[in-house]
Amino acid sequence: MVTSTPDTSRNDSILIFDSGAGGLSILCEVRKKLPNTHFHYLMDTACFPYGNQVDSHLESRIPELCRAAVEQLNPAVLVLACNTASTLALPLLREALDIPVVGVVPAVRVAAGHCSEAGDISFGLLATPATVKRSYTDNLISDFADGFEVHRFGSPLLVSYAERAISGDDVSSELEAHLGPWLAQYPDMKAIVLGCTHYPLLRKELERLWPTHHWIDSGEAIARQTDKILRVATSLSNSHEAVVAISQENRARRTSLHWTGNQVPQGVAGYLTDYGEHLEWMPFRWPKTD
Repeated sequence: MVTSTPDTSRNDSILIFDSGAGGLSILCEVRKKLPNTHFHYLMDTACFPYGNQVDSHLESRIPELCRAAVEQLNPAVLVLACNTASTLALPLLREALDIPVVGVVPAVRVAAGHCSEAGDISFGLLATPATVKRSYTDNLISDFADGFEVHRFGSPLLVSYAERAISGDDVSSELEAHLGPWLAQYPDMKAIVLGCTHYPLLRKELERLWPTHHWIDSGEAIARQTDKILRVATSLSNSHEAVVAISQENRARRTSLHWTGNQVPQGVAGYLTDYGEHLEWMPFRWPKTD
């Protein structure tokens, strides 16, 4: 474990932002594309979970927090690895920041394409209660899944299940009890969109419980987009080799953890270490206290 202060001279790193552990699913996908990139992973643990917060509060908090993080950490790209943050703050941040911002939205378009190929007429959308009700989600379905039956399920529990699962808890029985009745209600629904970045952290359990279903998330698409954007953003800079102050061996899997609350969510460090990341711990200094 290494504790240090942010290296503000670095300009080819990626800042991944989420309220908690959900962004780990995005980080791991982006890591596959960019194995030698330094990641900053910022968790707004002081305000976790976002699904329980009022939209107006998040619409103010998220842009302020992300702007402060970009100023302190100086990344080349910001990835909003949170569906709630993306739907509420993506346009504001793209206008306010001078670096590219990648957002995450439920993979409705991918699911519609999958159903077209499979000859299915319906698919499911799992998300937080707030996400399934937002007009943004209505528009997403109207734009990319017109003609399909989209069965929405707003879960108040899956985020907590995911956070517990990466800490080693067995949540299989709770998952089965929670999702089983909904899945049984729509026996022809075989494709399910995981509309929150926390949910892919439950993929192993979901696939074991319901092996005939196709679980779809946006991680791979976000990784491709981030890879493309980072290469453009850093194409004029050759500073990468000059500013690295760690060994080549450790550099290839380097992630700096930042958080706004009193502690890192249980399981995050272990998850990243198991994935092969060399971790630095950097509590995030942000002036807001609410």
